[in-house]
Amino acid sequence: MLPQNTLLHAHKMKLRWFVTLSTLPLLGVLTAFGIMPQTVGLPSSQYSVIENIELPVNTAQSPTASVFWRNDRVQRGDTVSELLRRVNVQDPAADEFLRRAPSTRSFRQLRVGKSFLVETDDAHNLLALRYTDNDGNQVRILKDGENFRVTEQAAETERRVFVQTGEISSSLYAATDEAGLPDSIANQMAEIFGGDIDFHRDLRRHDKFSVIYEMNYANGESTHNGRILAAEFINHGRTFRAFYFQNSSHGGDYFSPEGKSMRKAFLRSPIEFSRVSSGFSRSRFHPVLNKWRAHKGVDYAAPIGTKVRATADGVVSFIGQRGGYGNVVMLQHQGHYQTVYGHLSRFAASLRRGQRVGQGEIIGYVGKTGLASGPHLHYEFKVSGIQRDPLKIALPDGKPISEVQRTAFTESMRDLDARLSLLRNTRIAKLD
Repeated sequence: MLPQNTLLHAHKMKLRWFVTLSTLPLLGVLTAFGIMPQTVGLPSSQYSVIENIELPVNTAQSPTASVFWRNDRVQRGDTVSELLRRVNVQDPAADEFLRRAPSTRSFRQLRVGKSFLVETDDAHNLLALRYTDNDGNQVRILKDGENFRVTEQAAETERRVFVQTGEISSSLYAATDEAGLPDSIANQMAEIFGGDIDFHRDLRRHDKFSVIYEMNYANGESTHNGRILAAEFINHGRTFRAFYFQNSSHGGDYFSPEGKSMRKAFLRSPIEFSRVSSGFSRSRFHPVLNKWRAHKGVDYAAPIGTKVRATADGVVSFIGQRGGYGNVVMLQHQGHYQTVYGHLSRFAASLRRGQRVGQGEIIGYVGKTGLASGPHLHYEFKVSGIQRDPLKIALPDGKPISEVQRTAFTESMRDLDARLSLLRNTRIAKLD
């Protein structure tokens, strides 16, 4: 009979198996080890059982070439080579094609802020380039063997109508920015009401405006082209309203509710939103000549290079240098009107004597040539050869709605007029 402690020990002992999987690359086998502990009736010795199990062959495929997508936006002063460098394209053939091919001209002419997307391989070669051009068309440039292929899909265009209201606290631009009005629409509003409101001198705190305008979209992206359909401006208690009406096959214009043209024959100012630094005067101390003399024009202070507009349709009667005017452009207008633009830094490209220009067309850029103590535009308004104060003279109106079109105009403005009235009442309710 075995001793009790031996039986207890034997009772507690169990069969233990230790299995070890081995996946050594060179052997490729699975090894199992079994250990038989000492038990009753067996000699006190250890046995090892070894079994080889074949593992399946590794069938993993070799890695494929990588593809990378990167996007960026056009910045001021960018060249094609610089754009490609920023998106890590190192492909001389692609650089040459994008810089010279006629079919890629739209890429070279992309506006600042426009985005583009490139696809490259792991060697930084260009595989594809995608962008929306300035006209809203979707363009794809694809690698095709040793060459490139360009495809273009016409833009899906739509028009959206927006409504905005605002109140003047400091300047027109500050108010339109606060109201979220695009700059192009703010400029249109200034031009529409510019014949009745001098935005340099007449603006008052708490003046108000309401605008109904449409914007064009291509593939869901704004093209930044839009047009005011109707607008109201309340200036110092006076209310002005304007409505767009297509009065010819070539386009339309803006008219008051009574059918009077909002477009004056002359703009009040040849520069947008500049400051009057010196007004029309019979006696003024000249800062360069250091003596008192008449100042028969208006000076607009503005940085060098600021655009100067023709205030009315006319013909270039003189362009060049003349005495204290420095670089000057003189325009002859219908009837007995003439305008003068002096101290220019340079003239508009291709502007020539005898050339016809339209109202609002750029004719030059602000400078300080001639007798000028600093950069500004000297502007004169002449009637029958005599200088008159352009800020005070009554400007002639444009052509009103014809009697033939009056009924159509009244019908077209009815809904817009009601919406402007609703906007005004809503704004007043908010202020209250």
